[in-house]
Amino acid sequence: MTEAEVRQIVIDIIEDIAPDEDLDSINDEESLRDQLGLDSMDFLDIVMELRKQHKVEVPEEDYPKLATMQSTVDYLTPKLS
Repeated sequence: MTEAEVRQIVIDIIEDIAPDEDLDSINDEESLRDQLGLDSMDFLDIVMELRKQHKVEVPEEDYPKLATMQSTVDYLTPKLS
């Protein structure tokens, strides 16, 4: 799976969780929580959807690796390939 495909997976999940957010203007290097106003429950929903939809387990100690869009894509690309 390419980085662009992984990015789209993440965007699709966020879109379901925060449908009112403008996802076209995401800065890949800025914190997703800060940009989109995600709280800890939203973040956990993203992790749960990754597991449910794509069978990707994200251990709690790896949560900081999902801070920005780029770090999330970098973390998930090998797991989804």
